[in-house]
Amino acid sequence: MVAIIGMVAWGLFRIFALGDHVQAESAGITIRAEDSYAGFAFAFLLVRAFSSGCAALTGVEAISNGVPAFKPPKSRNAATTLLLLGTVAISMLVGIIALARLTGLQFVECDTIKVGCSQSDLQIVSAPPGYVQHTVTAQLAAAVFDHFPPGFYFVIATTALILVLAANTAYNGFPVLGSILAQDRYLPRQLHTRGDRLAFSNGIMFLAIFAMVLIIAFQAETTRLIQLYIVGVFVSFTLSQIGMVRHWNRLLRVERDPSVRRRMMRSRAINVFGAAMTGFVLVLVLATKFTKGAWISIAAMAVIFVLMLAIRRHYDHVATELVPSDDKPVLPSRNHAVVLVSKVHQPTLRALAYARATRPDTLTAVTVNVDTNDTRVIQDQWEQRDLSVPLTVVESPYREITNPIIDFVKSLRRESPRDVVTVFIPEYVVGHWWEHLLHNQSALRIKTRLLFEPGVMVTSVPWQLSSSVGKDLERLAHNMSRTPARGPRGGFDDPTPHDDQVPASR
Repeated sequence: MVAIIGMVAWGLFRIFALGDHVQAESAGITIRAEDSYAGFAFAFLLVRAFSSGCAALTGVEAISNGVPAFKPPKSRNAATTLLLLGTVAISMLVGIIALARLTGLQFVECDTIKVGCSQSDLQIVSAPPGYVQHTVTAQLAAAVFDHFPPGFYFVIATTALILVLAANTAYNGFPVLGSILAQDRYLPRQLHTRGDRLAFSNGIMFLAIFAMVLIIAFQAETTRLIQLYIVGVFVSFTLSQIGMVRHWNRLLRVERDPSVRRRMMRSRAINVFGAAMTGFVLVLVLATKFTKGAWISIAAMAVIFVLMLAIRRHYDHVATELVPSDDKPVLPSRNHAVVLVSKVHQPTLRALAYARATRPDTLTAVTVNVDTNDTRVIQDQWEQRDLSVPLTVVESPYREITNPIIDFVKSLRRESPRDVVTVFIPEYVVGHWWEHLLHNQSALRIKTRLLFEPGVMVTSVPWQLSSSVGKDLERLAHNMSRTPARGPRGGFDDPTPHDDQVPASR
């Protein structure tokens, strides 16, 4: 505010009080309209300019969204702030337009400035060689502070910072909205959970990824991205005003106090006027900006709406499917345990010991014959250790591991459909990310396939490598350093509610 209002005030002072010749760098280029505007075409141009100007005032919804954060009386303080914000925004916009007219500033929507360039209704006829078109704010700052470079850099720096702050508002609003929709089962449940800092981390990450996709797809051009923003904002404005009209209609049906009814009717009239104005602007935006990118927002809204309904339908279907029946669960007839063996080493022996501890009805170890020499070594070591568990060798003519194991498990199920097969898979627990690429790949594929087999239970038997033990100790020491001392609010009996139940004020 200080930078823009100061730039406008100093520019007007130089022009009218000092009589300086303040000229923008684009004043020397020659442009012309592609078509002559008259009648309906001229009205259409004014309508499009009006819809573009309305985008400058869309930030005022931040006040209405933040009413609960105001001090009492909340509504009066919020209304005062909204009036001040609107006055300042309009003053800055009018000041920039006036200063642009006085300095002869010209701007054409082009990626690169060249003769004949045209992406709007203006066409560049002539321009100085090597001319680079800067933004309107940058051109005005350069013209007003041509003898005072710090003023130019101050305006540019504050503009960049305010854009960063504006981009941050989405990260304040969408995660909360996503959490509410996820709680109502219209979005994935992951968006409802909070992180360790009581922020909706999944929503923030999703928004960040989606924002990067938009930036890359539109090559970070604000003139193209703003069309998506305008449509989305005025759709939400119009729907919110219509929602308030329905709200007042619902209250008026049950309210009998004449004074209260008059107040409600006055509020309803205001919301009707607001819905008419925002709806009018929305129609103008769609009519004037449809081919310039507004259709993307409409298509995206339709797709998101259908997707949300599909998510809700899926959650409802799953909830119905998981309702417990009145019948008592039928216990399996027998439990067949299968231990997968790749080598006779410590993880395999631990898996065998754990499988025996579960006391299954039958227990067998299975290895796949991929290489005859390796299989013979496993059999010799098995006999040398005199293991009481029988070792079954499954042939694999195509040197593949997953399918022979799946076929073996299916054969057990076919023999006794009422039995349960429990597959024990030895796995390494590693401490570094790159170690995941070197271990457990076969186990991961086998587990993924077995999860789709009915009547099959998969049990992972971990074996901690030395790197994971070190990481575990580091993690334990870090958690202990962050754990508060026990007390009325720090002990194990702390009645702090679950993250999902933490009040908004916290």
